[in-house]
Amino acid sequence: MNSLEKNPTEDKKNQNEALKQPIPPPKTALIGLDREQLGEALLPLGVKPKQTRMRINQLWNAIYARGHTRFDQIQTISKELRAQLEEQCSIARPEIVTEQISNDGTRKWLLRLKSDLPGKPGPQVEMVYIPEHDRGTLCISSQVGCTLNCRFCHTGTMPLVRNLTAGEIVGQVMLARDRLGDWPENSGVKIEAEDKTGLPDARRMVTRLVFMGMGEPLYNFENVKSAAHVLNDDAGINLSSRRITLSTAGVVPQMERAGDEIKCMLAVSLHATNDKLRDELVPINRKYPLAELMQACRDYPGLSNTRRITFEYVMLDGINDSLEDAKALVQLLKGIPAKINLIPFNPWPNSPYECSNWAQIERFAQVINDAGYASPIRRPRGRDIMAACGQLKSESERISNRERKTILAGEAK
Repeated sequence: MNSLEKNPTEDKKNQNEALKQPIPPPKTALIGLDREQLGEALLPLGVKPKQTRMRINQLWNAIYARGHTRFDQIQTISKELRAQLEEQCSIARPEIVTEQISNDGTRKWLLRLKSDLPGKPGPQVEMVYIPEHDRGTLCISSQVGCTLNCRFCHTGTMPLVRNLTAGEIVGQVMLARDRLGDWPENSGVKIEAEDKTGLPDARRMVTRLVFMGMGEPLYNFENVKSAAHVLNDDAGINLSSRRITLSTAGVVPQMERAGDEIKCMLAVSLHATNDKLRDELVPINRKYPLAELMQACRDYPGLSNTRRITFEYVMLDGINDSLEDAKALVQLLKGIPAKINLIPFNPWPNSPYECSNWAQIERFAQVINDAGYASPIRRPRGRDIMAACGQLKSESERISNRERKTILAGEAK
């Protein structure tokens, strides 16, 4: 046999030997951990108790204020500790599957998350960045898929695959800043070692964060809350709660908690002014009808003229766009400090609706403006790459419990 030819028997032997090798334990993901959890992650590395607080601050600054992607970039800690971190921990972001840039500058990333099953690719989510002349808005996901089945939303045609972890939520923001060059080292702004605030606001690319991507944030409450606290921290990414908006379709029991514990701005995905139509468009309304939802809005902690609730209203031709609907909307929101975002419907394959014509949208907006409410018409962004509001979807599929047990049993053999 020619020495260059493969020996099938030898190949099989090598494969069997490889399978016998022990699988290294997974690395501890540091992104998304709070300070206490980060301290606990350092204990197995032999960090002395007296040094723990200092090491936490050094890592926090390196990861969240400076955006380091490798431990060997962190010069404020010893070479020995860097090597231990590299061996046992990770600061990896989600993996980019595709990146698209719209004609209007909007960017959309399809991201792959870490798989929780051996031999299976991780699920995928989408994230969108919308640049403006004076700000940049990042739209992130909180779930893979969704359970709400809103009729006008492409994500609603997906099953719920799973919730995102706090680290996967924070990781989206960090990945966007990586791609946009939105860290001090890439900004041309010198940041002194003792300066904990990272980039000055005027030099930031990502200035606003909205939980308006895939999923219902209030059905992943604890992870969204944990992620928001990491993102708020003024010694790291330092996005104030006033620059983070959480959009809900109306999970009434969690709304007060969101105001008390997350303290972010609130957006309510409304889209109809009566229960009959909202039952059809936003099926969660059957569980929490408009009367309950409006009371939860009135009771939202911190609600004031300077902390208004944003109501999102998608404009559907011949469905919810009449002037009578506009007047009913004004009455529905009476007494609530509010802004109404009118969203021209963004079509997707086989969608059941069409967008209202622009003239009708403007007439609708005028009724609301005349009643004293701000009613901006959201200019569609990223439609050419399916990145506009309501267009996000991935091909991730839910794995049943039976399939999960079969996979894990196979790996254990």
